[in-house]
Amino acid sequence: MAMSVGGGGAEEKPMSDINTTPLVDVMLVLLIIFLIAIPVAIQSVELELPKVQFEPTVTKKENVLLAVRADESGTCQVFWQMSPITSTELLQRASDNLKAVVDQLGDNIRPDDIPEVHIRGDVNTPYKCIGGVIYTMQNAGFVKVGFISQPSVATQ
Repeated sequence: MAMSVGGGGAEEKPMSDINTTPLVDVMLVLLIIFLIAIPVAIQSVELELPKVQFEPTVTKKENVLLAVRADESGTCQVFWQMSPITSTELLQRASDNLKAVVDQLGDNIRPDDIPEVHIRGDVNTPYKCIGGVIYTMQNAGFVKVGFISQPSVATQ
């Protein structure tokens, strides 16, 4: 190896070249990290999702029909059939309703005999309103909670 110590007649200038070796090293390390991490992030569980079709709702007289909406101020409004009801009244009435049905059926009760809750929610209703009704009905003892929707024009 030779080293220039000075001397020579040329005027010495500062070196203006950038050392790119550390930059290349960092880029290679990042490339390796991404090559290892991307297949892990892309992996997914194989699922066959159900095909949704319009099925008419079978309504039994024991089923509870609720309507949920929010007024202009954002206050949640719940209706049992056509009458407005508060959340505490909803819990009490739902518990009483379910207890009466179970007492009426007696020992011959089957899972299909237990009434369901059918909720009709306005499209502009915030989730907190519908989620609160679901929570209240589950606390009252109802196991099956379903939503009533209107099929799109394409499926009619």
